[in-house]
Amino acid sequence: MLDELLGRAELKARIEELEEEKRHLERRAEAEEERRSEAARKRQEAEAEVNRLEDRIEGLEERVERLSGDETADVDFRDTEALRGERRDEVLSRLASFETGPEGALTAMVDEEVPEAVSDALGERAALIRRAAPCLVCVDDAGLVAAALDPPTPPAPFAAWDSEFRLDRSWFAPAAPTWVALVRSDLFALGIYDGDAVTLVDDIESDVMGSHSKGGFSQARFERRRDQQVDDHLGRARDAIETHLDSDVRDGSIGLSDDADLVVLGEQTVLGQFTDLADRTAAVDASGAPGEALQRAVREFWTVRLSLL
Repeated sequence: MLDELLGRAELKARIEELEEEKRHLERRAEAEEERRSEAARKRQEAEAEVNRLEDRIEGLEERVERLSGDETADVDFRDTEALRGERRDEVLSRLASFETGPEGALTAMVDEEVPEAVSDALGERAALIRRAAPCLVCVDDAGLVAAALDPPTPPAPFAAWDSEFRLDRSWFAPAAPTWVALVRSDLFALGIYDGDAVTLVDDIESDVMGSHSKGGFSQARFERRRDQQVDDHLGRARDAIETHLDSDVRDGSIGLSDDADLVVLGEQTVLGQFTDLADRTAAVDASGAPGEALQRAVREFWTVRLSLL
């Protein structure tokens, strides 16, 4: 009552309002300070990323300049050819029959970096190796032979001078009958490839949903159902591979040894499911029925590209 009479009640209420406004402004100030700190941290991270990218760009620009300098002569391949079957064997036989004096024939498996021996032997034409890599290079010291091939199952990088070219047929075609599998999201085929022909052993075709149409399932539900169908199909394919590789089908009657290799070909998106089973995997574009598609996949994978330097 006394506070009301003296007008102090209104003042106290105003003080409380001001105190609350003060606390509110303090909270805003603290939040703003936190935002400034976070913004400063993010700005520092962004600046560090910019510096890293600038260094990366500078390195790439130097590499481009270096490569451009190597290619100023505007060299090109004398010819290219896709080799398979008898033609592949004929070309390999010709290269294998080449003989010269000690250290007159250079063979090099080039992956990324071109060995100094190859650059010295080819000069300005070494720029072609970067375009053909990974490739196996065969060059003699007299310049009579200068060729590059892309082996389907290449060896580790090397470079060596000898009296003949170092060629292993297993780099270009199976040295012994080999298991080959084609795996797509809706199709599986397993066969045996002896270097000339493919024998179909097993196949599976699954009814997997195609592209989503308007209406019906939602997009998310459609994708879940399709993913499950694909997973089920790939599981059946794995089971088939494991069953055949562990069964009596691997006896001598079909010409397969107990340690025969397995090459899995197919869609890039599904190959990861088979890396633990396969000796080698590769993406190929093979359509059609199982037997036909497997033939196409094998043909594509074991085709050797010859580039004359």
